[in-house]
Amino acid sequence: MMARLTLGFVTALFLFATACAAEQTPVQSPEQKHDAQAKPASGQAAYGQAAAVDPNLPATTDADWREPDLENTLYIKTKYGTFVIEMAPEFAPKHVAQIKALTRQGFYNDITFHRVMKKFMNQTGDPRGDGTGDSSLPDIPKEFTFRRAPNDIKIKNIGRVLSPKGEVETGFYKAFPIASKPGAQAFMTKDGKVDAWALHCPNITSMARGGDNENSANSQFFLMRASYQSLDTQYSIWGTTIWGREGLTKIKIGVVGTDKGFVPDTMDSVRVASDVPAAERIPVQILRTDGAAFSQYLEALKGSSGKYPAICDIQIPTRLKP
Repeated sequence: MMARLTLGFVTALFLFATACAAEQTPVQSPEQKHDAQAKPASGQAAYGQAAAVDPNLPATTDADWREPDLENTLYIKTKYGTFVIEMAPEFAPKHVAQIKALTRQGFYNDITFHRVMKKFMNQTGDPRGDGTGDSSLPDIPKEFTFRRAPNDIKIKNIGRVLSPKGEVETGFYKAFPIASKPGAQAFMTKDGKVDAWALHCPNITSMARGGDNENSANSQFFLMRASYQSLDTQYSIWGTTIWGREGLTKIKIGVVGTDKGFVPDTMDSVRVASDVPAAERIPVQILRTDGAAFSQYLEALKGSSGKYPAICDIQIPTRLKP
């Protein structure tokens, strides 16, 4: 598995040179099985993130912001604050369903981040805490890619790049960085759709799996600390962190069973937002990526170069509801 991932990394680095500004040094894949290896106070600080104004953000109205669907939003409470994750049933319905089912069982409470790698990812979800465990639920079939009708899952395009799957459009669906076969090709397909997939950029949440078995995802998942696009179309992306992002790189680095004396950080609790009492919910809002304000934001990011930043270097602004 390691040799195949390393080769994939080299290929992806060459083909995505214009799509990602900072690929990382090759490391192990985020495998899992059989791998030995109270009510908050008012104010933003109560939610684990200080107020910060992006100088590139234009003046906005309330209509420029949206709120995530509470039924498809996850709260992961840690010592570094709460990670609010927007889930994506549009393109990973089976994974989202499994995550919610396990969350509602209390399965993820007090589970460690057993495998954390700098400039890569934070892996968790193993009840054994050593990378070999699963839940009692069945494994999940892969959802590496999805089919999209351009008028149903609309993407805010920022450009085209050459990928291992040919020329693709890149852009955003909600807060998700996406690559898609050109929408114009949809009229030539029987179902009127084209292949698309989410990208392993910072903040993305993806599912671990065992070795070469593509359909072996179960309970373990990883939260991206950095961009790593060689994983694209190899692992199922099911969410992205929209609040508490700065905490992702604070999780203690180390690997259980490899790093002597390593004491991993823990997910103190994991809850579906719709199950949380209204008074305890984090009122996060995300800038709409299908609106004029986001288009103005992108233009501001171009700067003097006249070019958009690499897609993985664009972070969708969020705020607390005024």
